[in-house]
Amino acid sequence: MNREQSAFRVGFGAVAITTSTVLPVFLTGAMTVQISAELAFDPAGLGLAVALYFAVSALVSLPIGKLVERLGSGRTSRIAVLGAAACMLLIAGLAQNYATLLTFLLCSAWCNVMGQLSSNLTLARLMPTVRMGLSFGAKQASVPLATLLSGVAVPAVGLTIGWRWAYVIGAVIALASLITAPRGSGPSSREKAVPEDRATAALSVIAAAAGLGSASANALGIFLVASAVERGVSPGLAGLVLTLGSVVGLLMRLLHGWLADRRSGGHVAVVAGCLLLGAAGLALLAAPGPVWLIIGTVLGFGLGWSWPGLLQFAVVRLNPSAPAAATAIVQAGVYAGGFVGPIGFGFLATHMSFTVAWSVSAAAMLLAGGAVLLGRRMLLAHAARPSVQPAVS
Repeated sequence: MNREQSAFRVGFGAVAITTSTVLPVFLTGAMTVQISAELAFDPAGLGLAVALYFAVSALVSLPIGKLVERLGSGRTSRIAVLGAAACMLLIAGLAQNYATLLTFLLCSAWCNVMGQLSSNLTLARLMPTVRMGLSFGAKQASVPLATLLSGVAVPAVGLTIGWRWAYVIGAVIALASLITAPRGSGPSSREKAVPEDRATAALSVIAAAAGLGSASANALGIFLVASAVERGVSPGLAGLVLTLGSVVGLLMRLLHGWLADRRSGGHVAVVAGCLLLGAAGLALLAAPGPVWLIIGTVLGFGLGWSWPGLLQFAVVRLNPSAPAAATAIVQAGVYAGGFVGPIGFGFLATHMSFTVAWSVSAAAMLLAGGAVLLGRRMLLAHAARPSVQPAVS
C-alpha cells in the first residue's frame, strides 16, 4: 500500500469511527417529532436529554483522553464503536418511555468521547504532516455527516417504517465501520511534553470560548427540525433543510482543513472569524419565513459550526507528544457547552419562543468569537517568549 492509499485509509477510518459514535444523539434530535409523539416529552425534555449527554461527555473527557493515550487508538476505536452500536439497539428495542430513552442515550456519551479522541490520536500518529489539516477537517466533518444521515432518516425511515428502525440502521452502520478501525497506533512512547510549553492559560480561554460556540451551534442539529415544524414547515421539508445545512457544514470543514495545510499559521484567527459570522446565521433563524430558515441554516452550519476540526488541528500542532490528552482539554469545553446550550435553548423555546432561543444563541456565539480572539492574543504573547517558541511554532 503506497503512502496516498495509507493516508486515505487512515482518514476514512477516523471519519467512519467518529460518525458512528456520535450518531445516537443526532438521531434523537432529528427524530424528536416522531419520538416525542410516542414517548411524550416536549422540547425542554429533549434539551435536558442532550444537555445531560454532553455533561457526561465533559466529565469523562479528560480521563478517557489519558486512557486513549495508554491503550492506543486501535483498541479504543473498536470499544467506542461497539458501545455506540449497543446503545442504539437498546434504544430501538427497549426505549418505552422518556426515562429509558434518556438512560440509553447517556450510556452512549462515553462512546462519542472515546471515538473522537481515539481518532485524534490516529491522525496525529499515522497521518502525513502535509495532510494533517485536511484530515482533521474530514474527521470533524463526521458531525455534520451524522446530522446529514439523521436528517435523511426523517423522511426515508422515520415517516415510513418508524423511528426505531432508524436506530437499528444506525447500529448496522456503526458495526460496519469496525473494519476501518486502525491496526496500529498503540500507546505512545514519545517524550512527554514540557508542561510550561503548552500555553495552558491561552488554551483554557479558547476552550471556554469553544464551549460558548458549542452551546449555540449544537442547537442547529438538535432543534432545527422542531423549530421549523413549529413554524408550519412540514417534518419532511424540515428534515431536508437540516440535510442541506449538514452538507454545507461538511464541505466547509473540509475546506478549512485543506486551507490549513496551505497556511503557516492563523488557524485560531479563522476559528474566531467563523464564530463571529456564524452568529449572523443564528440570528436569521429568529426571523419568520422559510427563506430566512434556509439562509440561516446554511450560514449557521457553514460558518458557525465549521471550526472544530481546525481548532483541534491547532491544538495537536501545539501538543504533538500527547494529542489525545491535549484535545481532551478543549473537547471538555466543547462538551460543557453542549450541556449548557441544549437545556437553555429547550427552556427558552418551551417557556418563551424559538425566536428568543435563536436570538440568545446568536449572542452567545458572538461572545465566543470575541473570546477566541482574546485567546489568540494570549497565544501570540506565549509564542513570543524565547523559551517556548519551538513548542508553539
